[in-house]
Amino acid sequence: MLTTGLQTALHMIYPPRCLSCGGLVEQDHGLCASCFAETPFISGLVCETCGIGLPGTSDIAVHCDDCLSLGRPWVQARAPLRYEGVARKLVLGLKHGDRHEIVGMAADWMVRTCPPNLPDNAIVVPVPLHLFRLVSRRYNQSALLAQAIARKMGLEFCPDILIRHRRTASLDGKSRDARFAELSDAISVRSAHVQRLRDRPVLLVDDVMTSGATLGACALACHSAQCRDIYVTVMARVAKGT
Repeated sequence: MLTTGLQTALHMIYPPRCLSCGGLVEQDHGLCASCFAETPFISGLVCETCGIGLPGTSDIAVHCDDCLSLGRPWVQARAPLRYEGVARKLVLGLKHGDRHEIVGMAADWMVRTCPPNLPDNAIVVPVPLHLFRLVSRRYNQSALLAQAIARKMGLEFCPDILIRHRRTASLDGKSRDARFAELSDAISVRSAHVQRLRDRPVLLVDDVMTSGATLGACALACHSAQCRDIYVTVMARVAKGT
């Protein structure tokens, strides 16, 4: 009763707000009806390998043109959101605005759309930040998401398996080929964790997938440690042409 009373008092002083527009809502850490209706959830047919939405329907796994031409060093990827509108606002709030309260809601969405064949002994690994960027930002948004997902799914979480030992330039505005070139040999497995990855399936976690260059570099690093299949989940997927 005391806890309930304190929560009621706090809600009177600090009423729950929509995580997108800031309007009043009934429960903490959620969206108002209007923002939820405008949130660009990915539904229907998706590429088996990168999670991007595709037109039509199919009874078998399908792959987008990029994944057919590139190949990917992972087996399945999924994202609950398209990176636009409300979803973009939420991602940027988490990434640059210290909006840690977004993590729980985003992790719930990511768990619901996790790769369907993910083994129950997978180890959850976030995409790393370079030390300089981590110090300036004070936190790794991908690690926050990964930790919440691991907790919700009862999986092992290891935040420091991967290290970004080269400070890469911003990928914003770069072509697909330039993104892949920039990430080449920039990420590796910490030597202390090589044995931890051996023969283990891996769930890589990031906030956004654009070309897949960063996740590809992480996956290749994990493969170098002789892990098993790699799966990917991201909060939002950039659609072609955006």
